[in-house]
Amino acid sequence: MVARVTDLLEPLFSAEGMELVCVEYQREPGGRTLRLYIDRPGGVTLDDCAYISRQSNDLLDVYLENTGPYRLEVSSPGPNRPLAKKTDFEKFKGNRVQVRTGRPIDGKNKFKGVLLGISEDQVNLSINDQTVKIPHEEIIMARLIDKGIP
Repeated sequence: MVARVTDLLEPLFSAEGMELVCVEYQREPGGRTLRLYIDRPGGVTLDDCAYISRQSNDLLDVYLENTGPYRLEVSSPGPNRPLAKKTDFEKFKGNRVQVRTGRPIDGKNKFKGVLLGISEDQVNLSINDQTVKIPHEEIIMARLIDKGIP
């Protein structure tokens, strides 16, 4: 579902000069939620979110008619920005991040550290002065850590 939505919406975002940062599709207490995080140089406004929500909803109604009901949310990525694309791991090098993996890496599946970048499909983190290499395909969640969070 996430890949289909991304493929459908990327042309819209490019045409509008925006970036589709991340797509999440998950079951929540009120039903399924499709969440789009958007950005643009200088940041996004509430009007940007409302406009993209209307445009995206129209496209999704046409091309995802057999997916069942879901709630569409569109928002700015905020200070705890999700990192999904490989380019994100280079763009935000030097920032503190938290990463969760689908399977344990060196006995752990939750990591917090300083992002050193990505090379050869390995995301590199500095944790306690050691470099930890995490295969990109094993990452199920990665976010910047707000400077106020220890």
